[in-house]
Amino acid sequence: MSKGLSYKAVVFFAMASLLFPQLSALAQQGPSQSAPEQAPRTAGSGMQTLPAGPVQARRVTLGADYSAAKPWFPSVARPYTPLQIAGPQLTNSPRFDQLIQNGKLMLSLEDAISLALEDNLAIAVERYTPWLAQVNLLRAKSGAGGLVPFDPVLSGGMNLQATNSPINNPLFAGIVPTGDGTPAQTLPPTYAQHIGNANFQYTQYFHTGSEFQATLSTNRTSTNLGAFNLYNPFLQSTLTLQVTQPLLRGFGVQANTRMIVEAKNTEKIGLSQLSQQVMATVTQVSTDYWELVYARENVKVEEASVHVSQTLYDDNKTRASIGTLSRLDVLTAQSQLASDKQALVQAQSIARQDETTLLNDITRNPQDSALLGIEIVPTTPISAPGDIESIKIQDAVKEAWEKRPELQQMGLNLKNAGIEVAATRNELLPSVNLFGQYSATGLGGVQTSTATTPTGAFAAALPVVDASGTPIPGFFEATALTNSSQVVFPGGIGDSLSRMIRGKYPSLEVGVNFTLPIRNRAAQADNAQALLNQRQQETQYRQEQNVIFVSVRNALIALQEDRASLAAASEARSLAVQTFEAEQEKYRLGASTSYDVVLRSRDVTTAQGTELRVSINLLEDELKLNQAIGRTLDVNNITLADALHGRISGTSNIPGTPEAENRVRYR
Repeated sequence: MSKGLSYKAVVFFAMASLLFPQLSALAQQGPSQSAPEQAPRTAGSGMQTLPAGPVQARRVTLGADYSAAKPWFPSVARPYTPLQIAGPQLTNSPRFDQLIQNGKLMLSLEDAISLALEDNLAIAVERYTPWLAQVNLLRAKSGAGGLVPFDPVLSGGMNLQATNSPINNPLFAGIVPTGDGTPAQTLPPTYAQHIGNANFQYTQYFHTGSEFQATLSTNRTSTNLGAFNLYNPFLQSTLTLQVTQPLLRGFGVQANTRMIVEAKNTEKIGLSQLSQQVMATVTQVSTDYWELVYARENVKVEEASVHVSQTLYDDNKTRASIGTLSRLDVLTAQSQLASDKQALVQAQSIARQDETTLLNDITRNPQDSALLGIEIVPTTPISAPGDIESIKIQDAVKEAWEKRPELQQMGLNLKNAGIEVAATRNELLPSVNLFGQYSATGLGGVQTSTATTPTGAFAAALPVVDASGTPIPGFFEATALTNSSQVVFPGGIGDSLSRMIRGKYPSLEVGVNFTLPIRNRAAQADNAQALLNQRQQETQYRQEQNVIFVSVRNALIALQEDRASLAAASEARSLAVQTFEAEQEKYRLGASTSYDVVLRSRDVTTAQGTELRVSINLLEDELKLNQAIGRTLDVNNITLADALHGRISGTSNIPGTPEAENRVRYR
């Protein structure tokens, strides 16, 4: 064998030692066995493996129930104190420490999804939506925004008043002597009064629209002219009970509790929005994970291309130095080597970018010092998805209509629209209210009784005077002798309340009030707006159904297309391997050149990269189909409770894992 041929053989075997292991694995096992680096799974790395089987149904709880009011008993001050809400958790999960080995983050797809459910900020933000809906439900339970308030109200007031006013009445006038013989001056007397009031009122509305009102008023009055009152001071207590029931507008539970029903539906919408966000995040995390897998494998492909180009360049350079090859061939090989190095740098940059994207998906703080510059090593092998595109389009669309959160949200909004139509129809009616009122009054206080007893027939005789005040001779008026005594009977609030409660002085009243808005244009506009909104949402519901149909159909088409493309890419890779082997045989026989062998090896590398790309596309198409049908949470065994609390309680159902057949519905 000549020296040149021996050198060519050395170059060939150097290239073959680089390419043959990958080519042989692809040729024998196909794309389903092309896997990224594998890491040993320990008890502390990633999620624990749970026994296969369905997840037990659990009641969905949001933790703190913001729709429940603070109880006022036994601490009556609690309803008047603000809530204490913990701040958001913005640090990364401690499970990252368990997944970092030798300075690398050994990450399976299962781990990525679990960490995203725990740390992804988009999901964390969406968790507040159901809580905010609960707050609105609490507000609706109070009756705010509705026809009547349902929270009872106790109001009251107390006051003291002291007044002194002159009396413009000659019966009470006093004479003030001047002392200088001039006519006397009349002085107006003072009327002094002391008043104390205590009033309390309790108002309660009910879901039927009924109103109950109880009023208790107590008044205490004392005056210096007590001789004209039976009691001085006196207390008067009045209890008034009134019930009002709407007969037309505002009548019935439906008209008065619509805000509560709508708020409950809105809370369900919030939960559905959280499910939608989790679906979108899980799909995005899975897609980013497989993109990182592709980027890392593509780096290997580019590294192989650089190695082949470097070998070709070194060979051509050596041959040119001994005069067996032209300088043009050396420049051509050098140019190809530079292009391959540039492609390698781009592939490495894309891999680092994909690492950053995935790290942001699964962390609360990607700038954590423990994660800065860390290499993420995917450990889940690539596997071809099952033949799920064989499902009939009608069955897939029907399932999507049942599971897609967007359609569930529109259905709940449509229910709320129907409630608004019924409510505005009731508000078209005139206001006719039947009322009944009962009141009882009690009076009590201090009573003074004066008794006059005669002590003699005549004690004296007083002269009779004329109009000028001059006594008339011979005329006298006899005056009897008397003895006066007073008896005080004490009393107070007890007497007043007792007589009020026993109904000694009751009053009853019944009646009907009505309000008839002329033309009633505002109510007509509200009802028309509610009806138009309902019709619009019905149309939007059908539109969303059609959008879902298109997305499911397109996902099925894409899956079928990429499965066919994968078969073609596998065949192309197999043919490239065969061509490479044939070119190798020609090289051994001296009928080919090292350049032709390198070209054929590059064709194999390109075919390998194409097959890898199509394999990743096929996995991503499956993710899109699951999202389009609404199966994303099902196949990953995620319940709504998991989404709320940021953890997966059951075994994941990620394609390629041994538990891939366990299909568990989420609740």
